[in-house]
Amino acid sequence: MYKSIILPLAKEDIREAALWYNKQQKELGKKFTTEVRENVHFIRQNPKASNVRYKNVRTTVLNVFPFMIHYTIGEKDKIIIISAVLHTSRNPQLLKNR
Repeated sequence: MYKSIILPLAKEDIREAALWYNKQQKELGKKFTTEVRENVHFIRQNPKASNVRYKNVRTTVLNVFPFMIHYTIGEKDKIIIISAVLHTSRNPQLLKNR
């Protein structure tokens, strides 16, 4: 299994989305973070299950929430680097500014 690193801006993406979901419904933010965690675990076990979306960045869509996890694979060190967790309606070009 690969190790994973969630970059600070990706952690902020998760935190902001969880706060927004908690405002919509009690405990919904917790369900969101649980789904993110489950998907990260899947990615760690199956890093190449998702296709390359742009450059060397792969994305996987959450099952319940309309968010995508953007990540790269460090083959040499067997590590997954999660750079963003963005709503599917957002432009991935935002990552260029990170």
